Amino acid sequence: MLEFLNVDPAYELPVNLLFLAITGAVAWHGLHARNEDGKADFVHLLFGCIAAFYFFAVLFQDVLGLVQLS
Repeated sequence: MLEFLNVDPAYELPVNLLFLAITGAVAWHGLHARNEDGKADFVHLLFGCIAAFYFFAVLFQDVLGLVQLS
C-alpha cells in the first residue's frame, strides 16, 4: 500500500509498523474524542473512521498478507 515511498525491502516492516502506530493513534483519538457536553464531533468521527480504514487496510494487506489485490 505504501509502494510510492520506494522503501528498501529490509525497512518495509518497520515503516509499516510506524504507519500503523500513527494511524492507530489518530483513529483512537478521532473515535474517542468528545465535546464539553459529552457528544461526539462529526469531524473527529470522520477522520477517525478514515484513519481506522487505512490502519486495517495496511494491517491486513501489507503486514499480515491476508488480502491480495490484483
